[in-house]
Amino acid sequence: MIDNAHAALTREVPLVPDQAGLLFIDVQNFSAKREGAEFKEMSDSAFDETYGWFFDQLGTRVVPNMQALQKGCRGAGVEVMYTTIESLTKDGRDRSLDYKITGFNVPKGSWDGKVIDEIAPGEDEIVFPKSSSSVFVSTHIDYVLRNMGIRQIVLCGLITDQCVESAIRDACDLGYLVTQVTDACLTYSEDRHENSLRTIKGYCRQVTTQQLLEELSRNE
Repeated sequence: MIDNAHAALTREVPLVPDQAGLLFIDVQNFSAKREGAEFKEMSDSAFDETYGWFFDQLGTRVVPNMQALQKGCRGAGVEVMYTTIESLTKDGRDRSLDYKITGFNVPKGSWDGKVIDEIAPGEDEIVFPKSSSSVFVSTHIDYVLRNMGIRQIVLCGLITDQCVESAIRDACDLGYLVTQVTDACLTYSEDRHENSLRTIKGYCRQVTTQQLLEELSRNE
């Protein structure tokens, strides 16, 4: 049980597995696969120049960390959940104005809207399709988390300085204790990633994958 008096004074509260949830942000075909709609129209040279570092880090470091987190949280009894960019309609008429301006539309039921196979959801794990940057704005996740008694949220995913940051701020304002797994998040350059970690630090506890797994092992 979380000590409310302690929790009010610090974000550095270890996870209580039956009050915690791991949330993967937008780790989906649209934004994490070369064939995804965000990249498929690009030439190989333009893709390599713009996104080469991102995809190298994703494949060699970040996705393996996500897989380790998923396995560790499942084993510890932490609820594992996912959110993906996906419209409620085929033509995306329900999207946020920002997504319409940006040109994002991941049609309902499309391959682009699916979580990548490497961290595919289990049959009883929850996926929240969203049509805005923050999962707390365009889904009923807050309602669901409260129904399940979740008070601590572990966040990782894509993109560090966009949808991940949005989720952290909103979760914090809604009264959750937030832990960001720094090496299981990624954006399009190292500078952007590190700057995001610095600017969001005041809203959350920040740990590495290994630190979180060691913390979970102490609960066994």
